Amino acid sequence: MVHRPLARLHRDDLRFPPAAQALPSGLLAVGGDLSTARLLAAYADGVFPWYSQGEPLLWWSPDPRCVFDTARTRPHRRFARALRDSHWTLSADRAFAQVIAACAAPRDGRDGSWITPAMREAYTALHRLGHAHSFEVWDGTRLVGGLYGVAAGRMFSGESMFSAESGGSKAALYAACRALAAWGMPLLDAQVANAHTLALGAFEMPRTEYLEQLQRLRAQSAPEDWDAALPLRAACALTTR
Repeated sequence: MVHRPLARLHRDDLRFPPAAQALPSGLLAVGGDLSTARLLAAYADGVFPWYSQGEPLLWWSPDPRCVFDTARTRPHRRFARALRDSHWTLSADRAFAQVIAACAAPRDGRDGSWITPAMREAYTALHRLGHAHSFEVWDGTRLVGGLYGVAAGRMFSGESMFSAESGGSKAALYAACRALAAWGMPLLDAQVANAHTLALGAFEMPRTEYLEQLQRLRAQSAPEDWDAALPLRAACALTTR
């Protein structure tokens, strides 16, 4: 396959090149900005930003795409039993700033994070406009896990998750899948597969199929009030696999 030179985006043009022009790594374009308008255009096209501090702004459309089937993604029996026996509670959109800050915190002895200050500011702006959302896991008033992402209609793209206690991020993921399935949102986009997401129930989907699903789902309305809609007892009600 012959690939064209990497597309360079300009601030006054929100269009992205066709996904088929991406490099084998999934890298599609470089440049542009993290404006709300550009981010919304990106997620509507199945494109997302991913870069490190000091690097140019990079945009990706990987093939295959890693996704969770929200209706079929369930915890194993042992973890579901631990959730039922815990005092953890769940919420959505009650602590977006705390969740993205926790996701951005350095991990495993690393000095930095790909969630740069500019990324935090951009996604917080999306949240204020009702496009970015968070799922939270609480032990009393303490945030012990969570994830955040972006909704394009009824497609939800997960960006990152964290645990402050063992199992916190898994609880957030499974509760998010249960809530999304209940709202008619069949896929949680995990973007690029790794051993951890695959072990949690994700699978890889050809990019062409993912984009077909996205085109259908982005035209449908997402829930308006995520906090009110979230089944707060979802962790205790999770069925097992």
